[in-house]
Amino acid sequence: MQLKHLRTLLSPQDGAAKVTCMAWSQNNAKFAVCTVDRVVLLYDEHGERRDKFSTKPADMKYGRKSYMVKGMAFSPDSTKIAIGQTDNIIYVYKIGEDWGDKKVICNKFIQTSAVTCLQWPAEYIIVFGLAEGKVRLANTKTNKSSTIYGTDSYVVSLTTNCSGKGILSGHADGTIVRYFFDDEGSGESQGKLVNHPCPPYALAWAATSIVAAGCDRRIIAYGKEGHVLQTFDYSRDPQEREFTTAAASPGGQSVVLGSYDRLRVLNWSPRRSIWEEAKPKEIANLYTITALAWKRDGSRLCAGTLCGGVEQFDCCLRRSIYKNKFELTYVGPSQVIVKNLSSGTRVVLKSHYGYEVEEVKILGKERYLVAHTSDTLLLGDLNTNRLSEVAWQGSGNEKYFFENENVCMIFNAGELTLVEYGSNDTLGSVRTEFMNPHLISVRINERCQRGMEDNKKLAYLVDIKTIAIVDLIGGYNIGTISHESRVDWLELNETGHKLLFRDRKLRLHLYDIESCSKTMILNFCSYVQWVPGSDVLVAQNRSNLCVWYNIEAPERVTMSSIRGDVVGLERGGGKTEVMVTEGVTTVAYTLDEGLIEFGTAIDDGNYSRATAFLETLEMTPETEAMWKTLSKLALEARQLHIAERCFSALGHVAKARFLHETNEIADQVSQEYGGEGTDFYQVRARLAMLEKNYKLAEMIFLEQNAVEEAMDMYQELHRWDECIAVAEAKGHPALEKLRRGYYQWLMDTQQEERAGELQESQGDGLAAISLYLKAGLPAKAARLVLTREELLANTELVEHITAALIKGELYERAGDLFEKIRNPQRALECYCKGNAFMKAVELARLAFPVEVVKLEEAWGDHLVQQKQLDAAINHYIEARCSIKAIEAALGARQWKKAIYILDLQDRNIASKYYPRVAQHYASLQEYEIAEELYTKGDRTKDAIDMYTQAGRWEQAHKLAMKCMRPEDVSVLYITQAQEMEKQGKYREAERLYVTVEEPDLAITMFKKHKLYDDMIRLVGKHHPDLLSDTHLHLGKELEAEGRLQEAEYHYLEAQEWKATVNMYCSSGLWEDAYRVAKAHGGANAHKHVACLWAKSLGGEAAVRLLNKLGLLEAAIDHAADNCSFEFAFELSRLALKHKTPEIHLRYAMYLEDEGKFEEAETEFIRAGKPKEAVLMFVHNQDWEAAQRVAEAHNPDSVAEVLVGQAREALEEKDFQKAEGLLLRAQKPGLALNFYKEAGLWSDALRICKDYVPGQLEALQEEYEREATKKGGRGMEGLVEQARQWEQAGEYSRAVDCYLKVWDSGNSSLVEKCWMKAAELAIKFLPPQRSLEVVRAVGPQLIGIGKHSAAAELYLNLDLVKEAIDAFIEGEEWNKAKRVAKELDPRYEDYVDQHYKEFLKNQGKVDSLVGVDVVAALDLYVEQGQWDKCIETATKQNYKILHKYVALYATHLIREGGFAQALALYVQHGAPANPQNFNIYKRIFADMVSSPGTNNAEAYHSWADLRDVLFNLCENLVKSSEANSPAHEEFETMLLIAHYYATRSAAQSIKQLETVAAKLSVSLLRHTQLLPADKAFYEAGIAAKAVGWENMAFIFLNRFLDLTDAIEEGTLDALDHSDFQDTDIPFEVPLPAKQHVPEAQREEVRDWVLTVSMDQRLEQVLPRDERGAYEASLVAASTGVRALPCLITGYPILRNKIEFKRPGKAANKDNWNKFLMAIKTSHSPVCQDVLKFISQWCGGLPSTSFSFQ
Repeated sequence: MQLKHLRTLLSPQDGAAKVTCMAWSQNNAKFAVCTVDRVVLLYDEHGERRDKFSTKPADMKYGRKSYMVKGMAFSPDSTKIAIGQTDNIIYVYKIGEDWGDKKVICNKFIQTSAVTCLQWPAEYIIVFGLAEGKVRLANTKTNKSSTIYGTDSYVVSLTTNCSGKGILSGHADGTIVRYFFDDEGSGESQGKLVNHPCPPYALAWAATSIVAAGCDRRIIAYGKEGHVLQTFDYSRDPQEREFTTAAASPGGQSVVLGSYDRLRVLNWSPRRSIWEEAKPKEIANLYTITALAWKRDGSRLCAGTLCGGVEQFDCCLRRSIYKNKFELTYVGPSQVIVKNLSSGTRVVLKSHYGYEVEEVKILGKERYLVAHTSDTLLLGDLNTNRLSEVAWQGSGNEKYFFENENVCMIFNAGELTLVEYGSNDTLGSVRTEFMNPHLISVRINERCQRGMEDNKKLAYLVDIKTIAIVDLIGGYNIGTISHESRVDWLELNETGHKLLFRDRKLRLHLYDIESCSKTMILNFCSYVQWVPGSDVLVAQNRSNLCVWYNIEAPERVTMSSIRGDVVGLERGGGKTEVMVTEGVTTVAYTLDEGLIEFGTAIDDGNYSRATAFLETLEMTPETEAMWKTLSKLALEARQLHIAERCFSALGHVAKARFLHETNEIADQVSQEYGGEGTDFYQVRARLAMLEKNYKLAEMIFLEQNAVEEAMDMYQELHRWDECIAVAEAKGHPALEKLRRGYYQWLMDTQQEERAGELQESQGDGLAAISLYLKAGLPAKAARLVLTREELLANTELVEHITAALIKGELYERAGDLFEKIRNPQRALECYCKGNAFMKAVELARLAFPVEVVKLEEAWGDHLVQQKQLDAAINHYIEARCSIKAIEAALGARQWKKAIYILDLQDRNIASKYYPRVAQHYASLQEYEIAEELYTKGDRTKDAIDMYTQAGRWEQAHKLAMKCMRPEDVSVLYITQAQEMEKQGKYREAERLYVTVEEPDLAITMFKKHKLYDDMIRLVGKHHPDLLSDTHLHLGKELEAEGRLQEAEYHYLEAQEWKATVNMYCSSGLWEDAYRVAKAHGGANAHKHVACLWAKSLGGEAAVRLLNKLGLLEAAIDHAADNCSFEFAFELSRLALKHKTPEIHLRYAMYLEDEGKFEEAETEFIRAGKPKEAVLMFVHNQDWEAAQRVAEAHNPDSVAEVLVGQAREALEEKDFQKAEGLLLRAQKPGLALNFYKEAGLWSDALRICKDYVPGQLEALQEEYEREATKKGGRGMEGLVEQARQWEQAGEYSRAVDCYLKVWDSGNSSLVEKCWMKAAELAIKFLPPQRSLEVVRAVGPQLIGIGKHSAAAELYLNLDLVKEAIDAFIEGEEWNKAKRVAKELDPRYEDYVDQHYKEFLKNQGKVDSLVGVDVVAALDLYVEQGQWDKCIETATKQNYKILHKYVALYATHLIREGGFAQALALYVQHGAPANPQNFNIYKRIFADMVSSPGTNNAEAYHSWADLRDVLFNLCENLVKSSEANSPAHEEFETMLLIAHYYATRSAAQSIKQLETVAAKLSVSLLRHTQLLPADKAFYEAGIAAKAVGWENMAFIFLNRFLDLTDAIEEGTLDALDHSDFQDTDIPFEVPLPAKQHVPEAQREEVRDWVLTVSMDQRLEQVLPRDERGAYEASLVAASTGVRALPCLITGYPILRNKIEFKRPGKAANKDNWNKFLMAIKTSHSPVCQDVLKFISQWCGGLPSTSFSFQ
């Protein structure tokens, strides 16, 4: 990030006038500066000063200058500023949202010491530091402050993290303390974090680390747990002073530190994970930076100085312009400001995870932002400023859809991901292949509904026929719809409860998600849309506009007719309109806004919106119904103010007043205690009263112990009983008083009944009866008497009551009383009078059994009177009155019961009732039962009539056939049909005719009544062969009747469109004729009709008509085509004059066809086509007339006439005449062609030479081609021609002719001709031409194998190279060499080169050796002839030899033949070429790794290796590589090879066994060059063989460890303790494979295990007099290095024998032992060892043997 100075906001003063603090508001709109005068200046975002205000001291008595402002911060909502002062106080000023708003102190927090710094990280929370070391928190909501933590050291700085959830404080003792309000899951520690070397006045908390600096001029970056990450030390820089302040960018990616005259910038590098220092901003005379403030969007930094200046800097990494509409400012790697250049609006795009923003795009009608980081995707809506960052690993092939304003749809590799703007998590992700936004519907909280917090749904296609619906909050599937055909559109409603979808068959379906039910609601749906902001649906079906105002009832649809297509919906200004295009205009159809708006508000539970809407409407019955609905719902939802407004609107004054009082109570409670107020008990009780639920109200009062209020409620309602019950339940003292008052009130209001009930409840029966009788209620008195035995005993009282009951006609109650006092006779009478038959029958059964039957009949009669017929049936049956029972059953429509009773009766009685029952069943269409009943009643005819009326002709026919003769049936049916026909019931008549198989009568009937459609239908069904004729016949009839439209239909059905057209034409209905012809005729039929129509009109009218039909030109053409030339001329004259010549032309052609040539000639000339007239005469071979017309009207055609005549002459073989005519016509070319076609080439050439000399050459060539085609015969012609040209002196043509001779069967002729051509060219033609000819002939000769002839030709013209090439191609190398040598020596190398190539290609290597040895050798290598190659190379110089030796060795090593490679170098020596070093090393490595070399037989192999390495080292000493690392390495390899050779020699002699063992042990110090496992194995086995068990155990144990390490692939697990203080190396290469077979490894394993179990060995290597390991050359204690013995490799400690070559020595004992073994055994291999030592060490020592 770079700083660029923009402007000075506040000019500096001459002296010190320190800017104490500065702050930017959270919304980036305001910037505050506090000056040394304690005045706060307010600037806008553009740097313009807009406002200011003065701060005030804690106590005015100390004066206005008694304090300094040390801290200042804006509130998160940018409307307040907190000021921290040194006079122990913090003031919070409300500055408002607009400039110039009054500044008011809204909070103050008094402290115990000076405030030193201050931050406002979150709403209501101010954090500040004090001089006494405490960090405290002030809550602006509660106006209280508290200590977060305390220290003993002055707080010098305070800062927050990027999110504001954590704080850091810096203290004077260097302590930095961290505290989290919320660690956001980071798990970072709290408390003292670090001890900085000096007070951290400059402290910043960046995204990844904490940066602190102070007076020691060092910047230290600390990690998250306080460890030092980086230090920037400027203490040695004389220009740098202490750091005074620091600020981190809002994104935490950059930190700026202020010092003297300078701003230092640190930028975090995410890739390197370190802070990088940018170029510092140095400004002379700026003086110390005292305050820094960074704008919240990161785009500006302000610096305040010691002299009171405020400078503004622009902070950005880079800027770019996007599509000339947006400015992208990268203020940090992870933060970009997107500015709309036209509107000036800005959006800050930031990665919350600190990732670098790579690329920003603005898509979706330039409204939506898309940006990528390495691990996330940033999305944003520029209009609503909602930004999201989600984890994303994209492929770069994503497709974005922005159709939905709340959510971005991303398609990537068959997966749909939804991201809600403003949310940092993906909303959901599903698999789908369908990327069309019409096949995906997302609804995100679009209409908030009552009781629903969050509502997020998605509908999409799983496959073409399956829709899935997902709840995006829970992430689960809430519905799957499998449809039978392909879905092409779907959409959820705004609340996500309903889904609409349309399939390919244009059927519209509605799916209810809650009930999982699918309903098909419309067919042929061409448009469908939910009305925005509602659940109203609009759709179009053909010419109908369909509106569903209540989608819960999809069957209730409002339809209106429209004359176009719906194109859209517009909602606004209080109305909803459906836009329909009708032709070129757009018409708006207005929907019922009341139904839409009110219904939606009610559905969503938004009653305020519903009220607001109803306020706008006039009071109508519909509006009143809406107010009523709203009042009910508002009460249910306890929205009392709305309910009050509803009752006011409805004029329910009492309810409105009652609710008004209730609202006042609720409001008062709300003011006193907070909350809604509707939960207060009085409010709840009053609402219960309003709903007339007094028990609930009472319960609410009693819960609150408000007994008086409950009683008052009941008294006010005059509900004394409930009031007394409450008083009784609660033991109220006024209970008796209440009772008395109640009784008195009842008597006063003449409520004797209630008073009686009261007396009854109190147990005063007589008083109660008296009151009941007084009130005229004897039944109540009787009830009371019946319940009390003592009252029944009072006979007078009972008599009194019964008299009253009878008087009041309460017979049943009187009967009960009589029965109770055992007077059955009176009781029965009373029961009968009172129609209480049940009690009467019960009593009669006991007292008067004879009366029971009579009573049952009377009971039945009574029930019939009461119209209770069904109840009466059983009583009549009991009374055995069957007829009455049947009548009752029929009257009660108890048909089954009636049938049951009838079936029990006599047939004569029953037969008259059966038809009535049958009629009932017939009306129910239960015809079978009806038929049975009719039959039982002997009314079969009625059954047949029934079937006939029901149209069930088959059953009627069947029944009739059963009981009638067929002819009678036919007569019956035909009669019936004729009757039906008279009544106009033609369909029924038709059914009858068809039933008796008389369709012709039906056809006749339909024809008679002119019902032609039905007639046609029957003909089609019964006489399909006559259908077409019938149509035609009807057409003619209808035409005759003048019913042309119907006639048209029948003609067309008979496929007689021409008859239709003729009918309309003859009737003058040209328009209909034209219509039919166009619809049913051929392509030109309508034109023909139009033409006839126009002809009938004639003149201008015809033209107008044809213009209208757009057929004017076509009509003219048609008239001309049909030879109506007069009409065509008339039309063209009136309207299309330019067509006249064309008509003349067509008329002329017509006349020509008619043979009227003279008239045709005239018309052709009028048509301006005289040429056509000429051609006509030519065609008829009237040459004279043709000539005349051509000369008079078309001179250009004269030639054509002559040519025509010439053709005629040619056909008659009169060539002379033809030639004359053609020459007259100036057409020599045609004459030429005629002669060519006739094969008269000599005449053709003559004509050509005389008249068209320019074509002579081409003609000549053509002649030659013809000759070539004719083969040999043709070639002879060419040769003859060439000779003629030659004799004529036309040498050039002769040459061309000779060159064209080609005869594959006669090469000698060809050669002769070509040679002749060349000879003529050289002799007679210019040099250039002769050169061309020779260059052409040469390759041709070479092509036929005449190389020498070609070469001679080339030499004639001094073309030496071409001649040489010819000889080379002919493989005549000697001639080629001679020509090169004699004529141009420059080409000698050229010939040699080609000769070599030739030999190479032919594989003639032996011949090639003499020419090019290296090439020959390379060829040997290619052919794999290595022996031949090396043999040949041996004869060349040393360098060449060793090049091929190296190649051969490399080849052998690759093939695994290192031994042969070694033999090669034994034979030819080992040169010190660095390029060979790898070969030597590889031979050495392969040799030491190879198996079977640890024995006496391997001596010669080791000796060869030793000798080759010795030879190499000797050569290296003399070369430039002397004493190089490579030289030293080869010296070591030589020593190792010597040890191996000596070991093999020693193994051949028994007495040298220990020497061999020692050599094996000594080789261990070289395991960096040897396979370690093999070396340790060999050393261990050798030691074991000579009885050195300690060493054997250690070495073999090491060998086993190494084999395990090889298996594991690592040496990390090796224990080196046994080899401490030895020269055996630890760091050795891990062998790639096991060098010892498995069987031997197992043997070693067993031995080592056995030995370790015995524990008889000490696991220590043997030591010598030095105290060191006996085989180690270096003494561990002194570091002195001993020389190794040449015989054993052990260190020489004494008895040293030195050789002439320095550094070479042997132990005297070992040397003597070796010499003795040679003498005793005469071993040739040991002698060879001695001989090698002599060579290597510069001769043998001359010491004598000593056996002491």
